[in-house]
Amino acid sequence: MQSEIISAITGSAISFLVVIALTPVLIRSLAKHNWTVKDVNRAGGAMVPRPGGPVIIAAIIISEISIFFLLPQSELVAKQIAAILTTTSAAFVIGFIDDRKVMGGWFKPLALAASSIPIIALGVYEPNLAFPIFGEVKIPALYLGVIVIMISITGNTINSIDVMNGIASGFMAIASIALVLSLIILQKYNVAIMALPLVFASLAFYRYHKFPSKIFPGDSGALTLGAMYGVIAIIGRVEVVAAIALLPAVINSFLFLSSVKKIVEHRQIKGPTTHTADNKITATKEKDAPITLVRLLVAAKPLTEKEIGFAIFRLAAFSAVLALISAFLMGVRIWGNP
Repeated sequence: MQSEIISAITGSAISFLVVIALTPVLIRSLAKHNWTVKDVNRAGGAMVPRPGGPVIIAAIIISEISIFFLLPQSELVAKQIAAILTTTSAAFVIGFIDDRKVMGGWFKPLALAASSIPIIALGVYEPNLAFPIFGEVKIPALYLGVIVIMISITGNTINSIDVMNGIASGFMAIASIALVLSLIILQKYNVAIMALPLVFASLAFYRYHKFPSKIFPGDSGALTLGAMYGVIAIIGRVEVVAAIALLPAVINSFLFLSSVKKIVEHRQIKGPTTHTADNKITATKEKDAPITLVRLLVAAKPLTEKEIGFAIFRLAAFSAVLALISAFLMGVRIWGNP
């Protein structure tokens, strides 16, 4: 148990400190090379450096390698960490490519699906889905499709909700905390330790990403966070619980796709919101603009960017509680059937 505690503390501290230390350096470097984008929701339209993905992936790689050497050595631990690192790194590369050149709408879903191959190749999964009440459903062949789809969904849902200052990193911090606690409830201690760098990288990056943002995560940052979340859910066998914690982001993606009716790069469509004279955000009157979670939140009255962020965080916290209840129900069923 002592080695697990040391691993948890060390991995968390490294992840947090790497982001805290390297983000200011990255901000200066991006600004120097003019890698900036306009913050369309801020008065005056400040230019903000992007992407922040490099510091996030650096924190995850260094912390996961540290955890590997600190945890008791086993073949399973080695394979699980290898799956996390390879799939998450692939997601970062996919996002970085899209940061530098806007790709077609199908690029990210298909590329993220391909990034799930290491999970399958390393065999770090169980071919069934565990539900809170109904128990496990064994789907050996179909589960391979679940793996491919889940990485694509988790990566793209976090990317799609990355629309305003602080939302992606803050949302992921809340969801990943729920994921770690769920793994602890279900006694998946090693996987919970491997998930801690995701929590602390998100929290550290939020410090720079919150309103007013000093840096944007970009596709490379959002896809990295989302893909790692998906890998943890799969190797920890908490796919359903993880999906519940992501409900606001999943709903946002569903609303977007159902209104647009095709997979398209979000930067290539009309914005779902506009601004009032006092720079508050309100729903656009354009009939062909997509429906999103933010558009629904401002449908009743205009809100400031900070108000929208906190509204989404409240939804995330509610979903996190639902996820923890689901994990507890799964635990009760498991404890009752040793």
